[in-house]
Amino acid sequence: MKIEVWSDFVCPFCYIGKRRLEQALDKFTNKEHVTVEYKSYELDPNAEINPNKSIHELLAGKYGMSVEKAKSMNENVGKQAAEVGLTYNFDTMQHTNTFDAHRVAKYAQRQGKGKEMTERLLHAYFTEGQLVSDTTTLANLAEEVGISKEEVLSVLNSDKYASRVREDEDTARQIGVQGVPFFVFNEKYAVSGAQPLEVFAEVLEKVWEEEREKPALQSLNPKTSKTTYCTDDGCVEED
Repeated sequence: MKIEVWSDFVCPFCYIGKRRLEQALDKFTNKEHVTVEYKSYELDPNAEINPNKSIHELLAGKYGMSVEKAKSMNENVGKQAAEVGLTYNFDTMQHTNTFDAHRVAKYAQRQGKGKEMTERLLHAYFTEGQLVSDTTTLANLAEEVGISKEEVLSVLNSDKYASRVREDEDTARQIGVQGVPFFVFNEKYAVSGAQPLEVFAEVLEKVWEEEREKPALQSLNPKTSKTTYCTDDGCVEED
């Protein structure tokens, strides 16, 4: 089973949804047959690299509410995060442009460290308050998961993997992704948002059962035609 996940590193529900999916997978008896691939999505492609407002101020400005109301909303999101074992420190979060972070994640994926890099970036932003658009920060985070710091700096000082990020975003538009997290199972079933663990568990079972029941290929041979084929025992012609 293949699961593709479109998400962004500054999306609070993306981290929550990621953890809920992982918890559902931990209880899924066929977990070893599941592959998860993270796809790029920018919630705010025009975000500044160097933030000059707190996350509370940005939220208040976006929705036309008071800063105190924004803090209350963020506190509620933090409680949901805590329910799945995550710690959100909204007071230190530095909302920023994530394009380079996605490029680093793509490079990490190429090095077989995509999942580790995705988790490290999310933790760095939501828990540690690190600036995930900063070149040095990104290189250091990559090094922590076992990727060459020098190679990451080389990637960041070029336009490498930019096209990979854009490809993911183009695909998102084509399949109708309007918000993240967005989960696609076997390129057939979609789950939008950070759904409860029980929903992910139900989807995993449903997709797994369907995959087992249906043959990988369906024959389109006309019923009235003769066919010839060969096996290890020889060749035959069959009505």
